[in-house]
Amino acid sequence: MSRVNSEDEEDTFKILVATDIHLGYLEKDPVRGNDTFVTFDEILRHAQQKEVDFILLGGDLFHENKPSRKTLHNCIELLRKYCMGDHPVQFEILSDQSVNFGFSKFPWVNYQDGNLNISIPVFSIHGNHDDPTGADALCALDILSSAGLLNHFGRSSSVEKIDISPILLHKGSTKIALYGLGSIPDERLYRMFVNKQVTMLRPKEDEDNWFNLFVIHQNRSKHGATNYIPEQFLDDFIDLVIWGHEHECKIAPTRNEQQLFYVSQPGSSVVTSLSPGEAIKKHIGLLHIKGKKMNMEKIPLETVRSFYIEDIVLADHPDIFNPDNPKVTQAVQAFCIEKVETLLDNAERERLGNPRQPEKPLIRLRVDYSGGFEPFSIHRFSQKFMERTANPKDIIHFFRHREQKEKNEDEINFGKLIRRPASEGTTLRVEDLVKQYFQTAEKKVQLSLLTERGMGEAVQEFVDKEEKDAIEELVKFQLEKTQRFLKERHTDAEEAKIDEEVRKFRETRKENIEEEEEEVREAMTRARAHRSHEAALASCSSDDDLMDMGMSEQKNNDDSDAGTSVSFSRGRGRGRGQARGGRGQISTSRGTSRRGRGNTTQEQSNSSRSYKPVSTPTKNMSIIDAFKAARQQPSRNSSAKNYSEKHGACEICAVVMSVASRMHDGAVSAEPQEELQGMRLFLGGQIAMGHSENQFHVVGGFHGAATDGGALLPGRRNKH
Repeated sequence: MSRVNSEDEEDTFKILVATDIHLGYLEKDPVRGNDTFVTFDEILRHAQQKEVDFILLGGDLFHENKPSRKTLHNCIELLRKYCMGDHPVQFEILSDQSVNFGFSKFPWVNYQDGNLNISIPVFSIHGNHDDPTGADALCALDILSSAGLLNHFGRSSSVEKIDISPILLHKGSTKIALYGLGSIPDERLYRMFVNKQVTMLRPKEDEDNWFNLFVIHQNRSKHGATNYIPEQFLDDFIDLVIWGHEHECKIAPTRNEQQLFYVSQPGSSVVTSLSPGEAIKKHIGLLHIKGKKMNMEKIPLETVRSFYIEDIVLADHPDIFNPDNPKVTQAVQAFCIEKVETLLDNAERERLGNPRQPEKPLIRLRVDYSGGFEPFSIHRFSQKFMERTANPKDIIHFFRHREQKEKNEDEINFGKLIRRPASEGTTLRVEDLVKQYFQTAEKKVQLSLLTERGMGEAVQEFVDKEEKDAIEELVKFQLEKTQRFLKERHTDAEEAKIDEEVRKFRETRKENIEEEEEEVREAMTRARAHRSHEAALASCSSDDDLMDMGMSEQKNNDDSDAGTSVSFSRGRGRGRGQARGGRGQISTSRGTSRRGRGNTTQEQSNSSRSYKPVSTPTKNMSIIDAFKAARQQPSRNSSAKNYSEKHGACEICAVVMSVASRMHDGAVSAEPQEELQGMRLFLGGQIAMGHSENQFHVVGGFHGAATDGGALLPGRRNKH
């Protein structure tokens, strides 16, 4: 790596580099709630003191896709405090800003806005935690961009082809081509790289004199066959890659000998998982660039809460622990207490040299109790360190390692076993769970209309992005497409022929991955549009309900002496039933008036608002019956078809939502087919029709499982 003389200010860019700040992480924790905000304050203070040209963030500025008001308020407050002022910006932008910031209503860099006074511009891509979502594809960074506090770049709207256009920066004799690519699902981006659908555009003039800087937020380490982005996929004309998403701090640039560029991995600025990679000292970087030379200066973060982790294998201490000893559990507990005390002493010595560090450290002991040992009570153990650690309930993690037989070409050596590395717990993505379930299920339970991939992505949208209509819209969309296919083929209404045609149609769609992705995107778009439409109707109906409530109260007051009055309660909200006023529920009151939202009296039947009673079919229909009915009825009469399609999705939702609900209780393990045994789904052969609207809304009321980076974290819940 070529060194640069940082004293030559006129031709040298000074860039503060940081990634994965995760603002708002554990913000409700009484001890750790302000950690992310304190560290972000330190990062911005370094930028101000070092008089950097701009700040470059590599994604995941926020921990949640929809950050709280407290998190947004603190972020805006800090950006305004440190990044606005009279200090002049020393560089200029040469590229077409309407291309670089085309997604913004203000498609230009914030320091060139005449209404703003920016002293330190901030450029950031989005990560997987704060990525754009919803009907308008907005994220929290777009709020900061509209407020003029941050420049959001690296967005891509197309999933068929990505053209990365650089921001061209110029200062003195130094020119930087800044490329950015916000977080994209790794499997999709991997496939796009393989199919050569990702292009990095280069300046036409003096292309060899530009310093090419690329910011990316993807898996760098391999988590599966295609669940990462190999460095070899990136273009070899790049000079430096700033790699976000990985939390282990490897900020010193390392050279890729094949592509001949350098990679810097700043890591996170807050501990979000109690794993060994998070225990490494946290840093940010001060990047100096002059011409084609660069230098990365490591800046240690002083306000990060200290974290110590240690592994204990009880079987490695046979002289101390004997599993046959009836008091061995007490001996193990005493040994763990001694280890924790040692780690606390180390943390205290470190904090004496850094008074800005939080007082209570994070401590983790991973105890391997294989070999006949029994774990002791973690809750009782945590009581001893309630006032001395920031994570008393998570200090001890018991696990048993799995043993795997080593295989040779000729024979198996049963005397030698390989120990797998210890893990913090099994994580499993929603798509993998759905796919693995259907792949291992019996033949009669297999999907015959939908594909595992489409269903998995729909469930992921429900769990990760809280798109409660995603599964229903996917089922409706693919059911409509299959019905059109059958009509075009003029298939006879015989079960055997229809099943065969549906099977062929499904196999064709599975082979065409791009077409299947297009179907999923169309279904998700419909789900978001449906949600926006519902929100608009809810807003309008709330005003109407207020008027109805006033009319109802007036009529109730007039009829309070008329004896018995009958009222119909029309409930609002996610649940339907007695808890919040069930639809069509009749209640009787004598000599009293009813008040509340959605209550109307019987005498209000003459009002302009009337409700038509809903009739429920008395039997379930199969897809054969639905197909016959569609052929016999005129095409313009589509109400029955829409009804069957909508409620045909209930069976799908009931099964797949049960997968999500099982995640909350930690039911997902390394063997999901055993945990999910007993789930049954008939799609194509038996689509259940005629579920009531009540039942469907209850299914749609499941809480989404919290995720991290697409991996399930059992036990946490998100409120919709």
